[in-house]
Amino acid sequence: MIYTIDILGTIAFAISGTLIALEKRMDLFGVLIIASVTAVGGGAIRDVIIGNTPISCLKDVSYTYTIISSSILTIVFKSKINYLRKSLFLFDTIGIGLYTLIGIEKAIEVNLHPIIAIAIGTISASFGGVIRDILCNEIPVIFRKEIYATACILGGISYFILSFYNLDRMLIFIISGSIIITARLIAVKFKISLPSLYKS
Repeated sequence: MIYTIDILGTIAFAISGTLIALEKRMDLFGVLIIASVTAVGGGAIRDVIIGNTPISCLKDVSYTYTIISSSILTIVFKSKINYLRKSLFLFDTIGIGLYTLIGIEKAIEVNLHPIIAIAIGTISASFGGVIRDILCNEIPVIFRKEIYATACILGGISYFILSFYNLDRMLIFIISGSIIITARLIAVKFKISLPSLYKS
């Protein structure tokens, strides 16, 4: 189940990276690079932090095939996507929901404290996007006042609360992931954000 969710997260982030690379009018090489760092960047940082080396994406070539095929399909069908920015946002949101839970599970496997596990989950979900945005000359979303990492933290807290009640593992994943995705969607829909420290 964990592997399946990891692959789904990779697909979502690869599509997200491909869309922003296309928006920036990059060539095929640029598109594949941005798709790759978006898809596995956060997971790579997570694996290095918890000492899981070589990192997962290097041990399993399926991640490479997944990224390449997702990117190519996105390029081929980009004309079918009417709202590029909305599509980017949707797949990015799905990606953070899936990768937060993967990061938490990986942290639990090495017996880390729940607070640290939530932090690892947030890093796993967010830092691929950070690398992507930096390479695309954008201020990373996580460093702006949008609800992004906060949604990951809420989902992580929900994960451990639900685990306390010994619910079915798949149900815990579905509810926690839905909380992350819903929190981000609601925050953007109603323009809910963290207060800015900048005073005009």
